[in-house]
Amino acid sequence: MVFQKRIVVSTSRHGQMHDITHEVAAVVTESGIQMGTANVFNVGSTGAIGTIEFEPGLQRDYPELLDRLMPPSRDYGHEQAWHDGNGHSHLQATTVGPSITVPIASGALVLGTWQQVFHLECDIKPRQREIVVTVVGE
Repeated sequence: MVFQKRIVVSTSRHGQMHDITHEVAAVVTESGIQMGTANVFNVGSTGAIGTIEFEPGLQRDYPELLDRLMPPSRDYGHEQAWHDGNGHSHLQATTVGPSITVPIASGALVLGTWQQVFHLECDIKPRQREIVVTVVGE
């Protein structure tokens, strides 16, 4: 069986993280699937999905780390082609990745106690993000 639903996340700035665990879990519950997987996918090339202990320190540390590794710069090839200020946004989102797959057991996401599903805004302007959750199983 396959079930799919879209979640919308409104972002306001680069580096903003949203805990979307409850929304993804609600899709799993709605699907009725007891055992399988949930794929969580960000539609767009400047947003990312992952898991983390969603607490204020890491909400600051993780985006800051990405900015140190891939800082805003006019030197990126993307900037030279498009001049839109978000070359680093594309690199950060690609490095983190647009999706994750989480196991489902007994109708629930299999996550550690301190592990939540997050969306990370890598773009430099506010966005309405569409996240597709596809649940597969039985």
